[in-house]
Amino acid sequence: MIAVAGDLALSLKGIRRSYGPVLAVDDVSLDMQKGEFVTLLGPSGSGKTSTLRLVGGFETLDAGEIHIMGRRIDHLPAYQRDTATIFQSGALFPHKTVAENVAYGLRMRKVPRPEIEARVKEALEIVRLGGYEGRYPAQLSGGQKQRVALARSLAVRPAILLFDEPLSALDLSLRLQLRAEIKRLHDELKFSAIYVTHDQGEAMAMSSRVAVMNRGRIEQIDRPEIIFHKPANEFVYTFIGESCVLPVAARGGQLSDKAGKPLSMTLDRGLEDGDWRLYIRPSRLRIGGDAEGLPNRLAARFHFMEFLGDIYRYHLKAGALELFADHTGPLSVEPGQDIAVGWARQDMQAFR
Repeated sequence: MIAVAGDLALSLKGIRRSYGPVLAVDDVSLDMQKGEFVTLLGPSGSGKTSTLRLVGGFETLDAGEIHIMGRRIDHLPAYQRDTATIFQSGALFPHKTVAENVAYGLRMRKVPRPEIEARVKEALEIVRLGGYEGRYPAQLSGGQKQRVALARSLAVRPAILLFDEPLSALDLSLRLQLRAEIKRLHDELKFSAIYVTHDQGEAMAMSSRVAVMNRGRIEQIDRPEIIFHKPANEFVYTFIGESCVLPVAARGGQLSDKAGKPLSMTLDRGLEDGDWRLYIRPSRLRIGGDAEGLPNRLAARFHFMEFLGDIYRYHLKAGALELFADHTGPLSVEPGQDIAVGWARQDMQAFR
C-alpha cells in the first residue's frame, strides 16, 4: 500500500549524521503510518540510537528532513517536537512522587490543573499503577519505574513515542513481562512508536515492522515474519535468529569443505562452481531418523550435546564443517558416532 502524507506519523527523508569521520546515519529514509510500531534493530554502532535521537531532537541533522504528522520539525528543539521519549534508565525525578513525575510534562505544556489530575490518573491506570501516586522512585521496582516513565509519556499524548532500549537494564523475567505489557498497550491504544533495541526477540514480538540497520543504513524494513523468513541479504539472515553456516566449495557438481575435503552431501538444488556459504536454522535441521527421506542430506559425526531446557542441541562435525541441530528430546547416540542430518529445500539459504 502506498502511504499518503496525511496517513504518516513520521517521515524521514535522506537523513544523515556524522561524528567526526564516523558516518553514524547514512541517507536513511523511512515512512511510518499512524498507529504503527516500528523497531530499529541492529548491532552496536549500526545507527539505530542516533536515528532515534535525531527524531527526538537530541542530535542535529547534517542533511535530510524529518516530518512529524506532515510538518517539518528538524529545525525545532526537542521540547517543541510532538514526541516523548522513554529512556533505558526511566529518567525519573527521585525527589518527586509518581504522580508528580507523570504530571511533569503536562505542567511544562501548561495544561490546566484539573486536566493534569485526570490525565495522570488515566495514565497510571493504563499502566496498572493506580494507587501508586504517592510513592517515590526509590520505593519502586525497576519494572514499576519503567511503567511510570511510560505513563509520563502517554499522559502528554504525543504524536510519536520514542523508546530508547527501555528494557535492556532489566532481568529476563521482568523484561518479558514489560515486553508483553507494551505490546498490549499498543494493541489497545494504537499509539505511533519508534522502538530501538538490539534484542531480536523484542523486535519480533512487538513490532508492526522491523528496520534492520547496519553501518548507518537500513538493510531491510518489513513485517517481522518477512524479515525472519525472507531476509533481503546475508547480513539480515545472519543477524536475525540463530543459524548454522556451512562454507562449501562447488566444483563440477562435487561439494567439499573449506579444507578441500569432499563432503558426503546431497542437495536438491544445483550450485554454480565457486565458494558458497549455506545457512540453515538449527530448528530446521533434522537428525537421526527424522532426516530420512529429506532431499538435502549430510553425513556428520556427533560431537557433544547441550541441554537448553525445551530443546537438546546436538553439535556435529562433517570434515571441517561444524553445525548444531535442535531436537525436542534426547537421542541414543554417543560422541564420535555417525549421524544423518537433513533439511528441506526452503530451509536453506545460499550466499556467495
